[in-house]
Amino acid sequence: MTFTVDVDFDCPDNTAAPSQPSGPLPAARSPVPPFPATSGAVLGRRVVIKNVDMSEGMQEDAIECASQAQDRFSVEKDIAAHIKKEFDRKYGPIWHCVVGRNFGSYVTHETKHFIYLYFGPVAILLFKSG
Repeated sequence: MTFTVDVDFDCPDNTAAPSQPSGPLPAARSPVPPFPATSGAVLGRRVVIKNVDMSEGMQEDAIECASQAQDRFSVEKDIAAHIKKEFDRKYGPIWHCVVGRNFGSYVTHETKHFIYLYFGPVAILLFKSG
């Protein structure tokens, strides 16, 4: 089963919130404290999951991977590439990742393989399709 999700994110001043994605996905959880709690790389950054269709363990991996990517890279394209490659390696292809402060999307994803979150002022859209 797949879902189609419409995400619009426009946050030039880092204070605006994106519109809620449409579609038959579970309710968004906001705000979500950083986890896993033992990860020093995540502490100090606000993580807010806006929409998710993913297991708790995979969500934790996504947050940890995003934290590592932001620590290693400063360019959004490189952050997205790191997250995508890690999820391809760990969970099999084909994953897609969009990272930024201003983007819109309309995607179809595999069931239980979608997360849309803020990592500080940056939005991350990660999903498996194909």
